[in-house]
Amino acid sequence: MIEGSQNAATESVGPSKTQHFPEHTPDPVTSSALPADELAREQALAQALVEEKDSESRTRHYSGPWAYIISLMALAFSLFQLAASTFWTLDAITLRAIHILFLLTLSFLLYPALRRERRQRRAPTLYDALCICAGVFSFGYLILNYTNITLRGGWFEPIDYVVASVGLVICFEMARRVVGNLAALALVFLAYNFFGYLIPGAFGHPGYSWNRVVEHMFWGSQGLLGVGVGVSATYIFLFVLFGAFLKYSGFSDFINDLALTLVGRTAGGPAKVSVIASALMGMINGSALANVATTGAITIPLMKKTGYKAEFAGAVEAVASTGGQFAPPIMGAVGFIMAEFLGVPYTTVMLAAAIPAFLYYFTLLMAVHFEARKLGLKGLSKENIPNAAKVLKERGHLLLPLIALMALLFMGYTPLFAAALSIAVTVVASWLSPRTRMTPAIILKAMEEGARGAVGVGAACVIIGVIIGTVSLTGLGLTFGYEILKFVGKDQMYIGGLFVMIMSTILGMGVPGVAAYVIVAAVAVPVLTGVGVQPLAAHMFCLFYACLSNITPPVAMSSYVAAGIARSNETKTSLIAMRLGLTGFILPFFFLNNPLLLYAPGHSGIATIWAFITATFGVSALAAGLEGWLFTRCNPVMRLMLLAAAFLAIDPGLLTDAVGLGLICIVCVWNWYVSRAQTSSNGVMS
Repeated sequence: MIEGSQNAATESVGPSKTQHFPEHTPDPVTSSALPADELAREQALAQALVEEKDSESRTRHYSGPWAYIISLMALAFSLFQLAASTFWTLDAITLRAIHILFLLTLSFLLYPALRRERRQRRAPTLYDALCICAGVFSFGYLILNYTNITLRGGWFEPIDYVVASVGLVICFEMARRVVGNLAALALVFLAYNFFGYLIPGAFGHPGYSWNRVVEHMFWGSQGLLGVGVGVSATYIFLFVLFGAFLKYSGFSDFINDLALTLVGRTAGGPAKVSVIASALMGMINGSALANVATTGAITIPLMKKTGYKAEFAGAVEAVASTGGQFAPPIMGAVGFIMAEFLGVPYTTVMLAAAIPAFLYYFTLLMAVHFEARKLGLKGLSKENIPNAAKVLKERGHLLLPLIALMALLFMGYTPLFAAALSIAVTVVASWLSPRTRMTPAIILKAMEEGARGAVGVGAACVIIGVIIGTVSLTGLGLTFGYEILKFVGKDQMYIGGLFVMIMSTILGMGVPGVAAYVIVAAVAVPVLTGVGVQPLAAHMFCLFYACLSNITPPVAMSSYVAAGIARSNETKTSLIAMRLGLTGFILPFFFLNNPLLLYAPGHSGIATIWAFITATFGVSALAAGLEGWLFTRCNPVMRLMLLAAAFLAIDPGLLTDAVGLGLICIVCVWNWYVSRAQTSSNGVMS
């Protein structure tokens, strides 16, 4: 498989022929740790692996006039979204319909109709043109006639059903090209509308006619034009665009170098760099696979060179990249959808995710530290570490956009205003140094890439409208929740949580993070709230497991891409990733009935801080117990005590905290004395 991927990389990866603006690539100091030719090979392999696993990454490369035409379309998309989010007032339906029109057009131009299709092209196909015309016909008709149909009181003429049918079919074709797995899942939900009468029991229903279904999906507010595309047309697009501007300002290289200066020379430094860099980049781009490919191409080879096993190196990158989807302040844009569902300010969601995200990454840092100590690994040599003062002096100003974003959010400004202003701050901040200055050509390139990057997640948001529409039309969510509650009982919170965990992980497999969360929230949140879980905790519970499906076999997409880069066994890499990410799997259960670890309104700040401190000790004990190392190797009894202490310390409660911290102290003293004895024994023997 690796050999084939390398060949694919040679054929299709490299500077895109559609890139007419000069690339802005500040000299990455991190590259000095790898020879330039080796780094290029690793990046090409990473891109090929992502394209193999993820349909969103398989795009065409145009040459000739059509390359310029598509670039102009992408720029127009970005300009429209910026205008609609700042000074141009549009009603919600018109904004969403125009957003879908842009998504349809770019999807049919950029994404091949068939996987085996030649990707280097001079022009789109006739079939692409027909699909674009169908999209313009259906959604153009909607934009021109939606008000008239509303004034009719919802009475539809035959042409309205024809338009709706064309629009629904063409959206499925877009989703098939861009997010194949999700399109197949949406098709199953669509079929449920028609064939529910064949299903016995509570999940059966009389079935609906084609006209009733397409009316609900196309003309209704809970189908294609529902909350999914609504968030895509506002928050998601702007934050994807913000991420593109950060990239072209040199922010990603700055983050890598800053992480190297902080932890590069410590034991297992490259793994810690991977954790920090992937966390910071993952929360911005929201794509675990893209994060694995970009940062993993550098960090995984470095980890292997330092002495980590290939499976462990791949697992570290997969776990670190996956967690970015629930890491504040951006949370890969998922947090904005959660805020919409809950009807709360985004800062509430951001604060709620802060402690769980920190504990997730702190566990991973401690795990790689203990693994490095166990293997006797050192950090990178001094010549491969950039000077911290120099990095901050030359590129420290690149932190200003993130600082501005967080300040604006906490000052009460809307996320849309905060994102738009932060994009402007990014440009201005880049001008503070000649090395990072964004020229007009680079700004245009960032706008183009932002639009291209929004197509994949936008297509996913459109097609999940079919899933949400099915849930609302058939009452599937309420029925599912009622049946689960009837089975587990209203007082069985943890059993209900177990069912939701399994369902969330399955529904999230092979699906983009935003779409996975929306699907899971629509079906599973009623189950959790039905057993007494607070709504914020229920949504956060679903988010964690939907995201962690990226490292959960058998469809552990992040783990498989990381394994390809590491040239390791996919199954072993996935299992190690689950071990390293264990905090993410167990933590949601602790805030089901006591959401102290979610800094939510109504809870004591002091109690939350205490719960956070004890949980930090708990996850450290969890990492030590799983790795079997503290000051020296832990025997089985020590490991069991550490694992028991971890669960007790993570659980918010004075008694459990006291017992858990006591056990941790006992094991630390015991292990320290064993370490001292071994040191003395080795000294005598030598």
